[in-house]
Amino acid sequence: MQQVLIDACGWVACIDAKINIEHEIERLIGPCEWVLIPEVIDELKVLETERSPAKRLLLSLLEAKAVIQTNENQTLTHTDDILFEMASTLQCATLTVDTELKRRLYKKNLTVIEVRKGSRLHLLESL
Repeated sequence: MQQVLIDACGWVACIDAKINIEHEIERLIGPCEWVLIPEVIDELKVLETERSPAKRLLLSLLEAKAVIQTNENQTLTHTDDILFEMASTLQCATLTVDTELKRRLYKKNLTVIEVRKGSRLHLLESL
């Protein structure tokens, strides 16, 4: 089964765009398993406290749906570096809108799922 690594900014963009994330990801790549790293959960918890109750991030849905996977490389501390390493190791797609992370993933021939025009997910596949 295909795995999709979830980045905090990608999740927030989906929530803000009111995208049915599960439906849209499956439309693009079929049934899949969502993968989260603890660093992304921490980032989302911080963002959640800064948002109004009407704009909550549905963290309980994300945590219930995703598999939590820790980074084996203890030398990496930046979330984007960990995401890049994990995507490379797992050879999985990554949901993100972070321009620099998308560039790095694309250069490594890894699939990126991004929010496009604020209402749909788009698959950016490597060459």
